[in-house]
Amino acid sequence: MSMNEIRRKDRAIVNMWEMEEILEKSEYGILSTVNEDGTPYAVPVSYVYYKGKLYFHCAKDVGHKVENIKNNNSICFTVVGKTQVLVSQFSTIYESVIASGRAENVESDELKAEVFKKILEKYCQAYIDEGLMYMERAGDKASVYEIDIESMTGKARRK
Repeated sequence: MSMNEIRRKDRAIVNMWEMEEILEKSEYGILSTVNEDGTPYAVPVSYVYYKGKLYFHCAKDVGHKVENIKNNNSICFTVVGKTQVLVSQFSTIYESVIASGRAENVESDELKAEVFKKILEKYCQAYIDEGLMYMERAGDKASVYEIDIESMTGKARRK
């Protein structure tokens, strides 16, 4: 069994639209990068799934994840959607998606603006105008990273 192969094939999500729906509606994801010494590093991030890619924002040119991406842009991104603990069954109802790919800093100001707006729409719906002004003031202090998804798997237990 390869590392990307799902052991419980009866729980595999096979429809791309279903994995995309989980990516679109989930609140946060875990971004996993590789440290310079080869050890893993994972951090929760707010994100958007937009036009078939994952995007997250962070401070410009600083931070552990940014340094890791500069050294090795291979990433793994994990999202857990709806969950419910089934106490009497010692189990959990869940849905999740794991995406692997490469992360790159977005250079296009137009794409950065689109992504920032999508982030505001996802997390700050009642404050879009204020958020756009905030983003404009933040200007060159913030970066947007794009994850080009190379492979993706989904898994769920819904009963």
